[in-house]
Amino acid sequence: MDGLDVVIVEDNRNDVEMILDALQDAKINIRSQILKDGAEAVDYFFNPAKEFVREKHQPPRLVMLDLKLPKINGLEVLKKLKSSESTKDIPVVVFTSSNEVRDRMQSYALGVNSYLLKPSDADEFARYIERIMEYWVIMNVKAR
Repeated sequence: MDGLDVVIVEDNRNDVEMILDALQDAKINIRSQILKDGAEAVDYFFNPAKEFVREKHQPPRLVMLDLKLPKINGLEVLKKLKSSESTKDIPVVVFTSSNEVRDRMQSYALGVNSYLLKPSDADEFARYIERIMEYWVIMNVKAR
């Protein structure tokens, strides 16, 4: 069975709404799962009772991950994703408002595939989402 195209880990409802609106406006039809915090992300990928593991779905084509998440922060989620045999090949794009050098360095050290700053302008935000999805979901060839 085919997996999801993208898992979006984002706690800000406005950002989630902007992401979904951008996809709709760009007429990019993707299968997505929205997870509202780091604990949900860890549970989704690693709890054996959850559908991802239980159904043995194909991994998503992309995980779009915010860093500043409640419960478990994005760096910890990234660390778990990139250190597990079942998830290490899933491309992860950090999409965050954090422009801290430390966050960028840690993200790349943990194996992030891309680190992007969320634009403050709504139109630019929408263009970013369109480009992210076009590249990672439509153009990029999966490892497996």
